[in-house]
Amino acid sequence: MVFATAVRLLGNAADAEDAAQTVFLRAFQRFDELAANPAAGGWLKTTTRNVCLNHLSRYRARWRFFSEMQGRGGDDFDPYPNGLASHVLPVVDALEQADEHDALERAVRGLPESQRVPLVLFHFEDASYQEIADALGISIGKVKTDIHRGREALRKVLSSDDATR
Repeated sequence: MVFATAVRLLGNAADAEDAAQTVFLRAFQRFDELAANPAAGGWLKTTTRNVCLNHLSRYRARWRFFSEMQGRGGDDFDPYPNGLASHVLPVVDALEQADEHDALERAVRGLPESQRVPLVLFHFEDASYQEIADALGISIGKVKTDIHRGREALRKVLSSDDATR
């Protein structure tokens, strides 16, 4: 969870490893508080997000987004409704799904940073508009606008990709 979140936000495995190491160092320093705390997972996720956002603000010029996105339906995605087939996707379906994943990943990477970061925080990190606004130091209206513009840009790119296939 920590590393995946860091990679998704930082776009670079080496930077994500550094961020994850920082998070785990902080967790180790607070081990007595976190050991029996049922909210330790939430603390890790929030700390990871904050460490990554701090890194981005310091090294904004050199970061790129790289996403390890889940399938559109998440972990519970079942391509065969009503139990009509086994849980194994046919090879053709798996290849098509991989192509869609790659197209979405490329499209997200192509977004401007101002749209990409709020979109990732909202859709992949389940942050609220208020949390995003606070983390980025912008208004809620700007967060909503940036997410909307990012979605529209993704829709245009992905629909043009579908038309060229």
